Amino acid sequence: MQTQAEHVRSPVGPKRAVKFLQTSPFQRDLQQRVDRYFQETGLPERDVPRMYLKTALILAWFAGSYLFLLFFARSGWGLGIGAVSLGLAMAGIGFNIQHDANHGGYSNHRAVNRTLGWMLDVLGGSSYLWRWKHNVFHHTHPNVSTLDTDVESEPFIRMAPAQRRHKHHRLQHLYAWWLYGLLAVLWHFTSDFVDLTTGKMKGRTVPRPSGGALWALIAGKGVFFSWVFLVPALRHPLWQVVLAYGIASVVLGFTLSVVFQLAHCVGEATFPTVPEGGAAFECDFAEHQIRTTVDFARGNRLVTWYLGGLNYQVEHHLFPQVSHLHYPALAAIVEDTCRAHGVLYRAHARVGDALLSHARWLKEMGRPVAVAP
Repeated sequence: MQTQAEHVRSPVGPKRAVKFLQTSPFQRDLQQRVDRYFQETGLPERDVPRMYLKTALILAWFAGSYLFLLFFARSGWGLGIGAVSLGLAMAGIGFNIQHDANHGGYSNHRAVNRTLGWMLDVLGGSSYLWRWKHNVFHHTHPNVSTLDTDVESEPFIRMAPAQRRHKHHRLQHLYAWWLYGLLAVLWHFTSDFVDLTTGKMKGRTVPRPSGGALWALIAGKGVFFSWVFLVPALRHPLWQVVLAYGIASVVLGFTLSVVFQLAHCVGEATFPTVPEGGAAFECDFAEHQIRTTVDFARGNRLVTWYLGGLNYQVEHHLFPQVSHLHYPALAAIVEDTCRAHGVLYRAHARVGDALLSHARWLKEMGRPVAVAP
């Protein structure tokens, strides 16, 4: 939690800042319990040996899928299976490797984190823009409309009660799932370039990268378009290359989008609004994270492994610079501390429960707002 301290005063205008209440006994107790866990177990918060093995396995999955498409996929079925596998492997890199690294939770060494974080650029995104969008805007004020860019999908999808409702939103519980698959395509061809040229991200100001950060972004785009389009075009017809890209990118975008929605855009989470008159939020930083975040499928080891612990989203928001391999152990500590201080901790038992909750939330947000007589 202390790792987010530099962001708890996030600017929303040239002369305003949105603040949280001072650290509460709950937040202090939680931090002390987690510190005690690491002291008593002697486990490292980062640079966990198992994480390096996991990284090797996921990268091998990615390389194997790509090489299969490049050298062995001859039929339509082979191309489809290889592209789906590649998309899922890319999402695995996103959930596990670049996510921890760009949070500073993979290694104690900044160079290692930045190098592995750059893997997002290799996948066609931008680690520079992602750190602003995710680490700063989302993690500072999750579920707060106008501050959290991750819940801003207007005018296509209404995610929060404070957002404007359009007539087509009444059908969003049906069509939103199709739009989720476009996330990666937008990264690759539009949104990153728009954010860079305008210096804006869903209304939030983003400093344009310079120096090494700019060169890393440019190099990442070049590497991505080379391995996705240029190299395969040397061995396959262009239509096959484009089809494989389309399948893989839709699988990637859909998987990344849905996992985020299951943790935040559900009926059990809260959606605070920006306090008026420069007032602070009604709770401290830690409780805000818990109110706006919901865990799911905590007992499913396969889901936990593949998602990089992001089904333990509460723990991730509280301790983003700790390796996700610790999240299952931290969850018990967080839940016990919440119980001791009367803070409501929310979790769905299964992925299916979370999916249904998100579908219900989409439908709820699409309903016309009742007007008082």
